[in-house]
Amino acid sequence: MRSIKQYGRQAWLILSLAASSPLLAADNNTPPLPEVSAGQLLRLPQIASAYVPSRPIDVWLPEGYSSAQRYAVLYMHDGQMLFDARTTWNGQSWQVAETAQQLQQQGQVRPFIVVGIHNIGAARHSEYFPQQPFLSLPEAVQQQLYQLERAPGVPLFAGAVYSDNYLRFLVTELKPYIDQHFATDPAREATFIMGSSMGGLISWYAQSRYPQVFGGAAALSTHWPGTFSVENNPIPQAFLSYLEQQLPAAGQHKWYFDYGDQTLDALYPPLQQEVDRLFRRKGFSAPLWHSELFAGTDHSEQAWAARLATPLRFLLAKPTQEQN
Repeated sequence: MRSIKQYGRQAWLILSLAASSPLLAADNNTPPLPEVSAGQLLRLPQIASAYVPSRPIDVWLPEGYSSAQRYAVLYMHDGQMLFDARTTWNGQSWQVAETAQQLQQQGQVRPFIVVGIHNIGAARHSEYFPQQPFLSLPEAVQQQLYQLERAPGVPLFAGAVYSDNYLRFLVTELKPYIDQHFATDPAREATFIMGSSMGGLISWYAQSRYPQVFGGAAALSTHWPGTFSVENNPIPQAFLSYLEQQLPAAGQHKWYFDYGDQTLDALYPPLQQEVDRLFRRKGFSAPLWHSELFAGTDHSEQAWAARLATPLRFLLAKPTQEQN
């Protein structure tokens, strides 16, 4: 079997094609509050956590936000990449405020707010890599993964994987704060989670770990390889095995997946198709499950921004708009 250390040596070809990949996260410097052209963006005070380092958290409120109304909540990872390309490391953003506002004004979705949780740079892989699948790997494989580098002298993992603690932070600390300070509907059916790449991994993992909390998860360009190669890579099978055993029963949650086929996304089609087969085998179907190839698209915020309306409509459709 090829050593996982060899995966890192293949990364440079992939990275040359995917220079905008959020796998290469921003540094730990606190960015300025992004500016939005629709709605209002607030930065929360630092929330002291028993589980993870503190980080900026931005909350987007739609135009006309009122405490007399109850709003669904969409939690999104990589919060510094969501709103304003002028403040991001690669000059791109998801354009979340503009798309979310337009969909709400047009009545295509229920009223909702967005909670953008910043990553903390070097720890991104350690926070977003699903922990239980990681621990299911042989100890020797885990140690090989910890030796991988994302750049010369820069480890891919900043330390031990602690995504279970990241989720504890979201569920037991951040969500109660949001529900206390904003006009939210705290029910599972109004609580959603979304991310791309590594953020896609932690999104489906969050819903599988906390099916009583989240009613829908969207994973765009999910980074199923976990590293930068699929050849002799045990990680995708570890994810599949976990989902096989821990996926909540069909019919109670929304699951959205998508993927492109260019740059880093070129690794994803066969892996996502394996995941799709598992979901079908377990009885998942429309309107609660959706997986889509966006042919010709790459691994970038620009690509995710262009199709953001699709997962937003899927997760946040008004009850009267959802198919029976």
